[in-house]
Amino acid sequence: MCSETVHLPIVKTAVWPDEAATQRFAAALAASPELRNAFIELRGNLGAGKTTLVRHLLRALGVQGRIKSPTYAVVESYELPDLAVWHFDFYRFSDPQEWEDAGFRDIFASPGLKLAEWPDKATGHLPIADLVVQLALQDDTARQVTLTAQTLTGLLLIQDVDSIVPNPTHGQEAISLENLPTQSASRASA
Repeated sequence: MCSETVHLPIVKTAVWPDEAATQRFAAALAASPELRNAFIELRGNLGAGKTTLVRHLLRALGVQGRIKSPTYAVVESYELPDLAVWHFDFYRFSDPQEWEDAGFRDIFASPGLKLAEWPDKATGHLPIADLVVQLALQDDTARQVTLTAQTLTGLLLIQDVDSIVPNPTHGQEAISLENLPTQSASRASA
């Protein structure tokens, strides 16, 4: 007899009332050791704050100088002393051959932090994200945020952030660690 177990991802929701809350979240995320080898998808409509979150995260990690949106270049890379970071924006991604030609498969197979805006445009090419950050506008400054851990790394990221920036209005399911794929399993599909 064979049974298949389906495990739901961990989901945490919060409201960031202003950009300072985004900055605090980014600083807490940057402090997590799990971030060093994570893949994070950033989802949301135009103007939801995806690039703003990435900029705050990169600053918290120590990136100096101008931080450009990779909307036209598709990817911007950053080399820090102990961390390689790639920021993807797949908004204009339309040619699957571009995935191979640009060497994205090799990037996703290598160590480092990968951040991807508009990941739905590269569906079928990306590995499973450790963490999905869904941003939705509530008003001019507030954002509804949904964090979804899809791997053990994602769960640990949420736990690390929650221990630094707890939000009493969030919802989080209890789950055992074996319910999520490991980071290495998520990279196997890359």
